[in-house]
Amino acid sequence: MQQDKTAMIGGGFLNENLTPPRFNYNTYNYYLNVTIFPCLEIAYTCTLFKVTSQWGVQSQMGKFTNQDRYFSLRLRVLKEEQFFKYMPAAVLGTSDPFTESRGGEIMPSGDGGNGYFSRFYVAMTKHIPVNKEELGLHVSYLYNRRNDYHLNGIAGGITYSPSMLSDLKLIAEYDSHDILIGMNYLLFHHFLVQAMMQKGKYFSCGLTYLIHLK
Repeated sequence: MQQDKTAMIGGGFLNENLTPPRFNYNTYNYYLNVTIFPCLEIAYTCTLFKVTSQWGVQSQMGKFTNQDRYFSLRLRVLKEEQFFKYMPAAVLGTSDPFTESRGGEIMPSGDGGNGYFSRFYVAMTKHIPVNKEELGLHVSYLYNRRNDYHLNGIAGGITYSPSMLSDLKLIAEYDSHDILIGMNYLLFHHFLVQAMMQKGKYFSCGLTYLIHLK
């Protein structure tokens, strides 16, 4: 999780292989993420819809005319080394937990309606100093009820921050379906550049502006 009282405003390019099947084209998103308390992080994300042969007015074919909107929440229930030295942090989280389509539904199911990015998860994280560098170990369990975006099961990842470039974070992870490799780099203490490759060939990227409110 981010430092307490951190606000992030950003957006990115999403390869179609990174998004649910409803987005069968490359798209973009933008979001606001705020860490309100040391243990609570809330985000609001919008992902752009494009008119296709199945959706929208044919005269607007290929244009971005709408957007999917959803909230995300992460609650840290335990912090690293809270009770002993090697204790990992534990987080409960969800994204897109509720949809108003089909009369309103928590944890949307099936493959109809909205709630495209719906998931619930529990995660554990531990950062280990290695000389002057840092290694992060992450493991989680993901669950949702959608048939068209069935990312259920164990996920995990490793992050590495070299001592020569402490603002650089190299990432390798498994999201219960695919392997992704990527990097984050913080420029001038405020601009976070993000890039990733899914399956070694599908590229996505983003840029975020960080503001520390205290």
